[in-house]
Order: sequence, then structure tokens, then C-alpha cells
Amino acid sequence: CLWCYTNNTCIDYPVRTVLPPSSLCSLSNARWGVCWINFEDLIIAMAVIAGLILVTITVCCCYCCYCRKRSRSRLDEEEEHLARKREERRLQSLQRKHERKLKHDEIRKKYGLLQDSDNPYSRFENE
Repeated sequence: CLWCYTNNTCIDYPVRTVLPPSSLCSLSNARWGVCWINFEDLIIAMAVIAGLILVTITVCCCYCCYCRKRSRSRLDEEEEHLARKREERRLQSLQRKHERKLKHDEIRKKYGLLQDSDNPYSRFENE
């Protein structure tokens, strides 16, 4: 229904056109559906709402893309840092293991417990 205030008539809405033609009723005097919704106000309100939705979607997309890129680079840096620390700990562990082996070999040599490398299965003899 298209209510026109100029002649106070309810006209079937012209479905073929988006906006009613001015020959039927001027846009400022045309009301849509219920009598209190002005066509001009409706068009302005819908344009503002559509603009706000588009701006919000654009801002959200840009923000999400920026955050995703930033978080990826931060994760890559953190992963690289953890890999370096893991490698350092592994090297320190190997170094400590080698030092312990040398220390144990010295103690074995001191007490005569170091086995002959040619025959590792020789019997231990008490003196």
C-alpha cells in the first residue's frame, strides 16, 4: 500500500519501480505500509544503516587480516626462539654428558677399573 497525503488515498504500490513515480505522489508526501513511515526518511535511514554495515564489515575484515598477519609473524618468531633454546639445551646436555664420561673414566683409571679396549670382557682380578 502507498498512502499519499496530497489526496489522502491508498494506492496499490507500483511494484515495477523501486520508488513511486512523482506522477502518482511526490516522495515527501508518500507513506509506505503504515501511515507514519515517510518514504524520504525510510530511504535515508536504510542508506545510513547499509553504510554503517558496510563500514563495519570493512573495518572488521581489515582488522582481522592485520591481526592474523601480526599473530603469524609473532608465532613464527616465538617458534624460532624456542627451537634455538631447545638446540642450546641439547648441546649443553651433550657437553655435560661428555664431561661426566671423562670424569668417570679418570676415576676408573685411578682405581684400575678402566677396561682394556682390546678385550672389554676380561675378568676382573683381585690383588
